[in-house]
Amino acid sequence: MTPDQMRDASLLDLFRMEAEAQKQVLDAGLLVLERDPGNAGQLEACMRAAHSLKGAARIVGLERGVQVAHAMEDLLVAAQEGLLRLLPEHIDALLQGTDMLLRIAQPQAGSGVDACIDDLTDRLQVLLGFAVPALCPAPDVPAGEASQAAATARPEPSSEERARVLRVSAERFDHLIDLSGKSLVEFQRMKPLSDSLLRLKRQQESLRRTLESLREQSLGSAEPLLQALVNESRNQLVECQQQLQAHQALFDDFAWRGGQRTQQLHDLALASRMRPFSDGLTGQARMLRDLGRSLGKQVRLDIEGENTQVDRDVLEQLEAPLTHLLRNAVDHGVEQPSLRRRKGKPEEGRVLLRADQHAGMLVLEISDDGTGIDLEHVRQAVVQRRFASAEQVAQMSEDELLAFLFLPGFSLSQEVTEVSGRGVGLDVVQHEIRRMRGNVRLQQVPGEGCRFHIELPLTLSVVRALVVSIGGEAYAFPLAQIERMLRLRRSDIVQLEGRQHFWLEDEHIGLLSAAQLLQCTEKKGDEDNIPIVLIRDRERCHGLAVEAFLGESTLVLMPLDARLGKIRDIAGGALLHDGTPVLVLDVDDLLSSVGKLLGDGYLDKVDHVGGERPAASKRVLVVDDSLTVRELERKLLLSRGYQVAVAVDGMDGWNALRAEHFDLLITDIDMPRMDGIELVTLVRQDPRLRSLPVMVVSYKDREEDRRRGLEAGADYYLAKASFHDEALLEAVQTLIGGGQE
Repeated sequence: MTPDQMRDASLLDLFRMEAEAQKQVLDAGLLVLERDPGNAGQLEACMRAAHSLKGAARIVGLERGVQVAHAMEDLLVAAQEGLLRLLPEHIDALLQGTDMLLRIAQPQAGSGVDACIDDLTDRLQVLLGFAVPALCPAPDVPAGEASQAAATARPEPSSEERARVLRVSAERFDHLIDLSGKSLVEFQRMKPLSDSLLRLKRQQESLRRTLESLREQSLGSAEPLLQALVNESRNQLVECQQQLQAHQALFDDFAWRGGQRTQQLHDLALASRMRPFSDGLTGQARMLRDLGRSLGKQVRLDIEGENTQVDRDVLEQLEAPLTHLLRNAVDHGVEQPSLRRRKGKPEEGRVLLRADQHAGMLVLEISDDGTGIDLEHVRQAVVQRRFASAEQVAQMSEDELLAFLFLPGFSLSQEVTEVSGRGVGLDVVQHEIRRMRGNVRLQQVPGEGCRFHIELPLTLSVVRALVVSIGGEAYAFPLAQIERMLRLRRSDIVQLEGRQHFWLEDEHIGLLSAAQLLQCTEKKGDEDNIPIVLIRDRERCHGLAVEAFLGESTLVLMPLDARLGKIRDIAGGALLHDGTPVLVLDVDDLLSSVGKLLGDGYLDKVDHVGGERPAASKRVLVVDDSLTVRELERKLLLSRGYQVAVAVDGMDGWNALRAEHFDLLITDIDMPRMDGIELVTLVRQDPRLRSLPVMVVSYKDREEDRRRGLEAGADYYLAKASFHDEALLEAVQTLIGGGQE
């Protein structure tokens, strides 16, 4: 590339940056002018933005850009001079012009851009030629007042805004936060050292008193040497005390100042990731306006709390769910102007986006003044899709009915369009919000609109967490993802269908061992109260029994080494204030693990006190492609104390056998992907699994099939057509004994 080409390329980059910045000014100003065409400040700001782009395009040599910007400037100047009143048609053309200027600034604008530019400039000229004069022409504005209006539209940058901006990669910011967090933790170690100095000072004082007593006793002694040694020891001790006191004062001052500095460094590093909420809303007002126009509706977006500080990662991940909720509000919430008039509403619909901070959380509300949700329509949709019976639906509360809108594929829209109806994609919105350790709720008033309430952390780098002990190790639950914490009396635990439950506010909640869930050794205590952490999925709440509550803490989340990959149930690591490492739990993963554990069937009891852990149950793997047979065999074996895992075919069973330990394999013969004979053959060829007892349970009761199974290596063959409950259990008892080892 020649120097001229390099210079041109850099100029084009500069023009592209200016086009992006001026486009934001034009989009915001034009949306205001659509509602208030006579706003002199915004007219001046938009005209200056178009004028700046015209000059910049001329410098870079983009004649097509000069053509578009010049046509836009002419139209805006005419509006300034009162020769026309800006109508929605003018705003459409001007907004299209801002899009075209940004497109021209791209290195590869495309072959069809020239024709689009000609059409656009012709349209702008036609709109200028057939201008509708303003009913109240704008008065002549003196130069001084015009300058003042421009200053109002574009306020002078503050000293902070004029400061030099330095571009730093996100990786370096993350590394800075990591180091500042570690420095803060390291400085906490000053406190034990300060405490040890205080102990030393007390010991010296005790020694001084002892020497004083010895000196008093030696005063009457005839030994002058003894008196001299005691006096010398006393003087040396006093000197040591004075030095220690001076050093301790210096140390305390250093520790206090150093602690303040490291805390400030840490806070500043975290603040460097924060951006105003408005930075994540670029183009949203324009998007809603254009969408409303395409649907024949008048809609405006009002934003409150634009300066709320939010982590840049949260802003990036919020873009998709926010866009979806805003589009839904326009498409399925706000009514057509004629219908709004009949209801006594303003023709222009209003969508409100409010952002605020509360207790370290970002609280968002997206509401519209539209038609709300027809609950009767929801009831019919639930029954039609067979999610529940008509009798069950009739007894559901409004919150329970609205929860169906967050199920995958559930929609109230009668047709598929580019803009989804209320319900389509809300499961994706909920998934994205929960992935950011947040939650979303829907409220509505029929005929008056809907409101989505979203809570999520202000930053993904810092998490407010409940620290607990599980298996003697520290783990952290993000507070935003837990329902509550409580202490449960062992006498309140009840047995229901082989599982432990307890009642809480008229809801029965399943009880599980967190140690079993995380596959670590549980340390039992002698207390009567069991610490419980409640987590909830869509349908129900689960209680996880932990060993102790260690308190709440604000943790700097540190990602684990990439070479470890995604560790099940773990979101990342952190350090407590005393330097203790802690693993931060991924609650969504935990809920999946809960589902798998419930499917496997065997749950450790959490109500025994102290003592040794009971003997582990023997584990059986049931492999069958029939759901009915799998569940029948699983429940029979569970009733006798065996742990049971299931697999849907031979391939699934083979993977399970290689990953976990089992005491017995029960398999069918006819299955997809890998049949039972192949599975048994592989087991007998594997050195680790060669001695594993194998039982074949098959519908085939012919001697030939029995011989094939036994020749492949099965230890027992049982025909499904003839076996009964006791026959299966007796066979298992014969092969591996009872359920407890």
